[in-house]
Amino acid sequence: MNAVPTNQSPASESPSQSPRSPGRSLPGPDAPGDGPAPDRPVTAGTVTAGPATPDAVTADFVTAAPAESAGAAPWYRRAARGAFADLSPLRENADYRRLWFGQAVSSIGQQMTAVAVSVQVYDLTGSSFATGLVGLCSLFPLVAFGLYGGAIADTVDRRRLGLIGAAGLALVSAVLAGQALADLGQVLVLYAAVAVQAGFFAISSPARSAMVPRLVPAHQLPAANALNTVSMNLGLTVGPMIGGVLIGAYGAQAAYLVDTLAFTATLYAMWRLPAMRPLGERKGRASVLDGLRFLREQPNLRTSFLADLAAMIFGMPRALFPAIAVGFYGGDARTVGLLVSAPAVGALIGALFSGWISRVHRQGLAVLAAVAAWGLAIAAFGLLHNLWLGLFMLALAGCADTVSMIFRNTMMQVAAPDEMRGRLQGIFIVVVAGGPRLGDFESGAVASLTSPAVSVVTGGLACVAAILLLAARRPAFLRYDARHPTP
Repeated sequence: MNAVPTNQSPASESPSQSPRSPGRSLPGPDAPGDGPAPDRPVTAGTVTAGPATPDAVTADFVTAAPAESAGAAPWYRRAARGAFADLSPLRENADYRRLWFGQAVSSIGQQMTAVAVSVQVYDLTGSSFATGLVGLCSLFPLVAFGLYGGAIADTVDRRRLGLIGAAGLALVSAVLAGQALADLGQVLVLYAAVAVQAGFFAISSPARSAMVPRLVPAHQLPAANALNTVSMNLGLTVGPMIGGVLIGAYGAQAAYLVDTLAFTATLYAMWRLPAMRPLGERKGRASVLDGLRFLREQPNLRTSFLADLAAMIFGMPRALFPAIAVGFYGGDARTVGLLVSAPAVGALIGALFSGWISRVHRQGLAVLAAVAAWGLAIAAFGLLHNLWLGLFMLALAGCADTVSMIFRNTMMQVAAPDEMRGRLQGIFIVVVAGGPRLGDFESGAVASLTSPAVSVVTGGLACVAAILLLAARRPAFLRYDARHPTP
């Protein structure tokens, strides 16, 4: 369910995305910055947040949220504050604010690049198959380097790794702009650039995600993950629109150049961060296998991954959108575009109206309920042959996806020790990259044996059945409480 662009050029997280989902010499642990150096205790209100331990994290969740008297504000202000996204992580944390803004800008730029690459490949080849290979070129680096990047993030300064990743992505965008300006007309250059771009993203993304629990206090993590979802979906919705306008007016090189410039915001945000070395005792090199073993031994985190896989494999009918556009609605490519964008619009709306998220403590129950809602919305989409009702159901599914992603990211960031967060984020990238591809195969195979409608409906219902099975097998996950997080 978490959208890693399939086209393509991976978005600057999310992220977490998702994603909850980068002169002078690099500063050491005592380098100045707006945020406190993570290697030293940080005072946040009445709570002192030092190296993450289960007791310290629990204390954050129980006592760090500011108390507010019932009559402190008019009812309509309290209602609005409860409905709209909680902006306190942006208001109160300068480092996080700069990082969020940088990632939002670069996410828009990366989606512009994704559109430009697809347009260029199709213009050069006239082949939909060749255009589809762009996604395959990004898949293998995402999987391979995602796992490897997570292990690296658990051994080095995550700020430095984020800087390297952002600089590498900016360089690739500059190379793409250069080949477009020079009118090379070489599809292999585009494929290679996309693969390298995916590698830089996969290496640096776990580090960026693992930074968030060090930049905001624990009680603000749900709000921060909701805001990360906003930035990711802004890229998915606004980026292609701006990219299409620029490409139509000035050519693909305009989108690439804007993307290159957009990375300066992320580079500046990363540069201003203090050193961010993993906490906890490290014995030798961080191993990818250690991360997989840790996940296998932590039932709550493992269940959250399985819930997401159930949604992506059974309830992701993306590959059927062209057939559905024609068979259900008698539409064309524009109808396909509406179907593709509807879940992202719903996800953005869900993130914008996420003020209630921080008040939910039974996060395991919330994850399963959100994924079940996704499956039901997808099944309803398969039954309805009215375009606007279908778009509404897809948007509703996207909104449910946002809720699930926010809680899953928060659980992973809080329940896991800091020295494992990078590797878990690496595994998360693999799940996000591979799950939708398995979903494409599942939905396409069932549709070829039956029909697109049957494939969509049964897939949504299979997602719900899988969630009910998880709930029956893991009742402790239903009782997971954010105030007492256990992996």
